Amino acid sequence: MARQKTRLMKQVESKYGRPLEEVLPDLYNELGLPGMSEELGISKGTLWYWLLKYNVSVRRVALRPGESLEIHKNE
Repeated sequence: MARQKTRLMKQVESKYGRPLEEVLPDLYNELGLPGMSEELGISKGTLWYWLLKYNVSVRRVALRPGESLEIHKNE
């Protein structure tokens, strides 16, 4: 299903040279939501909307010292 993209979404894609649905998870993992908001110059509310719109799954996990977590990509 093709989603209509706003001018701002297209600007972000142009800046990063990739589709928004690829940029969002990478920026979230690298910068977190506050960092993304600052980097892109948009509100956290807008970012949450984009994450929901593009079905980007965000998980938070607390680990004890010495614990680790393995992530598997769903194909």
